[in-house]
Amino acid sequence: MLKKRVLLLEDDLTLNETIQEHLEELNYEIDVVEDGEEALSLMYEKCYDIFLLDVNVPKINGFELLKEARERDIQTPAIFITSLNSVDDLEEGYKSGGDDYIRKPFELKELVVRMENILKRDYFHKNNSDIIEIDKNIHYDIKQNVLLIDGEAQTLNKKESKLLKFFLKHQNEILSHERIYDRIWDYDETYSEASLRTYIKNIRKLIGKERIVSIKKQGYKFTTK
Repeated sequence: MLKKRVLLLEDDLTLNETIQEHLEELNYEIDVVEDGEEALSLMYEKCYDIFLLDVNVPKINGFELLKEARERDIQTPAIFITSLNSVDDLEEGYKSGGDDYIRKPFELKELVVRMENILKRDYFHKNNSDIIEIDKNIHYDIKQNVLLIDGEAQTLNKKESKLLKFFLKHQNEILSHERIYDRIWDYDETYSEASLRTYIKNIRKLIGKERIVSIKKQGYKFTTK
């Protein structure tokens, strides 16, 4: 199984290193940055499983950073780690698209528990709706795992449905073949590049070829309008 990928934004070097070392010991792959601009750049360049974001950091604060990421269809779940403790700060964190909020100082074990809880679940940040619009007449019901075209349910096999849902969670991000294999195939199954191409071909027939772009030697990208 691939390591879960984490983006950590934290300008306190001591805390920065402490979190990084602890998560690496737990087999996470982690990128660490100290300012919001660098974090935003990596959000566009790479596909992460979760963001850990301090708020009071240089250049772009954590709230504004995540708000911009959500506006650009980056759906990766995020936990704010901060010393801010007012109810207004908590409210702003959730309004900007955060999924959880942990106040400093905190135990590393608590951070990991919160991360693991989020990583077990499917998070979407699309108008707080269970229905994702792909096109005017094409929608995906994330609760029922059903693709709808003109209101009619379409036939997708289990892996095709999981694949489409994965693409919708990571719109406009390049997803490597390895990350797709890790998410779509179970640990005891043998993945197949030919099968992946077939699943993508079948999904393209329903939602349009232009929606899933093949990036040479890198993977695939689901594009929005």
